[in-house]
Amino acid sequence: MSSTSDLPSLGSLEFLPYINDAGELPEQLQNQIGIYAIFDESQVLQFVGYSRDIYLSLKQHLVRQPEYCYWVKATTIDKPDRTFLESVESAWIAENDSTPTGNAEAKSAWLDPISTNHAMTAAESDSFEDLDGLAQIKLLKQVARRVEETIFTKLKQRGVTAEIRFNPKLKDRGLLDLK
Repeated sequence: MSSTSDLPSLGSLEFLPYINDAGELPEQLQNQIGIYAIFDESQVLQFVGYSRDIYLSLKQHLVRQPEYCYWVKATTIDKPDRTFLESVESAWIAENDSTPTGNAEAKSAWLDPISTNHAMTAAESDSFEDLDGLAQIKLLKQVARRVEETIFTKLKQRGVTAEIRFNPKLKDRGLLDLK
């Protein structure tokens, strides 16, 4: 663990595979407070964030943006310190010479629950307003399950074996987020 006084620069940290040969995310980051940087397959910086549990945050990002999660750099601290972590986040972005899209225009895609409304067919979308409340909920769950299956397929193609469970209570609102 790093103390807040000796945090390394982004460039000095080693790349860790986002998904190891066993299909798991970096387990050494479970229950670790700190800051992390996510890179695509070509090791281009996509997102910088901080968390009270880096591992869980990496899992969330993987289901939200699987096509951009191939490499990670991370460092941990002993105690949560939002001000410090925000300053390190800014320093790492500055060190990169440009703001990654995940920290700019695509920030909500990295941080917010997945809205599945875009996956409705034209017929589903057209009929949605005419349905009663229960039928709308049923339709939203159905669409959410379709999107969930698409995500699981992508993760399986990447070799992910880590347990991924979506919160079932959000599906009736057309949202997907990990439990």
